[in-house]
Amino acid sequence: MVNFQWKDSYNSADLKEIIRLLRSPEGCPWDKEQTHETIRRNFLEEAYEAVDAIDQNDPAALCEELGDVLMQVVFHARLEEEAGRFTMEDVVDGVCKKLIYRHPHVFGTLSAKDSDEVLANWEILKRREKGQASTADAVDSVARALPALWRAEKMQGKAAKAGFDWNETSSAVDKLSEEVDELRQALESDRPTDAPHGVREEVGDVLFIAAKMAQMEGVDPEEALHRACDKFASRFRRVEEGAGERPLTELSGDQLIALWKTAKTAECS
Repeated sequence: MVNFQWKDSYNSADLKEIIRLLRSPEGCPWDKEQTHETIRRNFLEEAYEAVDAIDQNDPAALCEELGDVLMQVVFHARLEEEAGRFTMEDVVDGVCKKLIYRHPHVFGTLSAKDSDEVLANWEILKRREKGQASTADAVDSVARALPALWRAEKMQGKAAKAGFDWNETSSAVDKLSEEVDELRQALESDRPTDAPHGVREEVGDVLFIAAKMAQMEGVDPEEALHRACDKFASRFRRVEEGAGERPLTELSGDQLIALWKTAKTAECS
């Protein structure tokens, strides 16, 4: 049993102490075994659960999920403190200095008349801070761990700010048609899926251009795809209900298309 003081209310210092105790020799066997890599997915899941609470407009759930995200931050910082590389105080100090540096219109003498100017200044300061000498450096710096559609949108947004862009979204639509044709050719060829210009590469190109169109129109590609997923789930439920007791595997292609059209019509009514 560890030496711990029970309280009616805890603060951030208590959270740090709880994580330290969990990692101590007398602590939890599971917590003591964890590394950055073993809890990496936990961090992502907690962040997504917090976002889901935002989407559900659920303050109570958001309070809980933000706590779970904060616990992950403190846990990772504790792992680094044990390794002697940095502490939670270093994390807080670093982000405070970053916020001050990137808001010279608040903490310095620079002026910014609107949000667009703030974002433009932010990007300049961020590149200077990270030693990015070119737009290519900025594009390369986009995190690989981001969902692929977000990564594609963000990379293309940085390139567009440097002038590498189409004047109209219709040009991107034409490019999408070209990529779809190349995907069709890959499907009709005998090339392995993962070969150069195989199905995997061409599917990636189609998705990349779709993300580009989203970026040009100011659409969040992840949100757009989630909406498409929700729409599919709703329509598929109607298809399955329309089939009654018959398994979908026993229906013909024409019957499935008819059920899908009925589900689509019902959605619009």
